[in-house]
Amino acid sequence: MASRNYTKTLVVVCRDVILNNEIERSTKGLYQIVIFSEMPSALDYIYNSIPHLIVISVMNDDPIAIKIINEIKTDPLFHQLPVLAILPDQFTIDHPEALMVEDYVWRADFERDFLARVYLSIFRSEQIVEINPLTRLPGNISISRNIQERLERKEDFALGYADIDYFKPFNDRYGFSRGDEVIKMTGRLILGIVKAKQPKTSFVGHVGGDDFVFIIDIDLVEEAAAEIIKAFDSLITGCYDREDSTQGFIESFDRKGKASHFSVMGISIGIAEARSHHFSHYGEVTQPAAEMKKFAKQFKGSCFKSDRRQDKEAEKQIKKTKKPKS
Repeated sequence: MASRNYTKTLVVVCRDVILNNEIERSTKGLYQIVIFSEMPSALDYIYNSIPHLIVISVMNDDPIAIKIINEIKTDPLFHQLPVLAILPDQFTIDHPEALMVEDYVWRADFERDFLARVYLSIFRSEQIVEINPLTRLPGNISISRNIQERLERKEDFALGYADIDYFKPFNDRYGFSRGDEVIKMTGRLILGIVKAKQPKTSFVGHVGGDDFVFIIDIDLVEEAAAEIIKAFDSLITGCYDREDSTQGFIESFDRKGKASHFSVMGISIGIAEARSHHFSHYGEVTQPAAEMKKFAKQFKGSCFKSDRRQDKEAEKQIKKTKKPKS
């Protein structure tokens, strides 16, 4: 397997042109830098791309930026995203807990300390919380913890479990690099739609490979799933070479090594509703969602299937042995 190089991205929020130039100069060749002058304008990028670190130049006259940073840090999806503050030399920290950042550097010490603080902030965040290096989304430990904590708080919520159909044949034919782009696109797509539907308290995680989960309110989950499917289907043909996209399939090998034709990728989503009085362990929620995902994969094309225990027909069909999509 070819090695993959994941460039670490820093979002810089700073109105000081001179300081921005110093940041770009000091990080040149080490990090990818994306600069915004105001925090509100950076939000869309942060929610869709999830950088490795936010660097914010804190000004005494900019309480809005601090408020937004604190709101991001209380979001269950972004609490693991490290923030490094650059503080003016005259800045007074009366209540350090009011500034929810992992580290800070004084403006006068920028040249000496900045790069070391950037490295340490990213390093600590990657040691404390497992994050998928490709999508920058939380992994299995965070997913299980998030579900369990919601159950313990007696919350009602829905869990969506998404899986890309025919991803392996695509990956085998086009290679890891093209496959990685599909994974990243899918993660951004799910994150963007779920966060647009429910900006606060929703959650998106990357189980691994081509599997994702999302948590959202019960009354929003099917609408979100339908939008994910619509967006995925509209974008996915662009990931294929024109000839393959036109004919609607590729030639590749199945899991037994047999040459075969495989349709253009789709996305299957299984949905489970978690009501506080029904479940006490996260596995009781993830299992029916996985079952419904498997059920959805038995249908041609992208689709979602919801687990409602009164739907006996769905339960019977899940138990039938049918050849699933790859």
